[in-house]
Amino acid sequence: MKLVAVIPAKDAAGTIGDVVRSLRSTFPDGEVVVVDDGSTDETAARAEEAGATVVRHEINQGKGAALQSGFDEALRRQADAVLALDADGQHDVNAAPGLIAALAGADLVIGSRERDRTGMPWLRRKTNDVTTWWTSYLAGQRVPDSQSGYRAIKAPVIRAVRPVSRRFEYESEFLVRAARQGFRIGQAPIPTLYNAPGSHINPVRDTARFIRLVLRLLASR
Repeated sequence: MKLVAVIPAKDAAGTIGDVVRSLRSTFPDGEVVVVDDGSTDETAARAEEAGATVVRHEINQGKGAALQSGFDEALRRQADAVLALDADGQHDVNAAPGLIAALAGADLVIGSRERDRTGMPWLRRKTNDVTTWWTSYLAGQRVPDSQSGYRAIKAPVIRAVRPVSRRFEYESEFLVRAARQGFRIGQAPIPTLYNAPGSHINPVRDTARFIRLVLRLLASR
């Protein structure tokens, strides 16, 4: 199985090199694609130095747009499966083999923090509960930890599912559309890490985008 890791990155020069090197050590036969989404620092240079292929967005287009660019690049590289993870070090690469192994029984595997949310801020935990409930409702099946961006996805899912969202709500839309097309969604446990720099999420703006996504997906049921 050819594995391509896809990492959307914005202003992640301080962490991206370590993430890429850890992936290349864990999956020596795989490839790493970093999508530099309009960074103003040395993200692209640090990723290339660590051995990644870099796809550049000259201006910031959003995490969803960066993921889609990375997925398209992975398909061009004839990936059989894609591992999606963040650039800030919050996703423990040591957990990645578990996500890949879980693809034996699913088409898309979510790295779930539901077993242990120690260290997750209270507001983040409650927000995650609400968005997971809505995502599950819209998907028509239980979707674990819908806000986790740590995922393993088989290539047929990447080819079939193309959300229209371009920012953080892309990941929820991806799950709903995958479920509606009959793909099997599984999970693998991952640790909750909050040792990374500040999030790019804007609580007000991104919550409003999620609400618009819910309304759009309700209308398309």
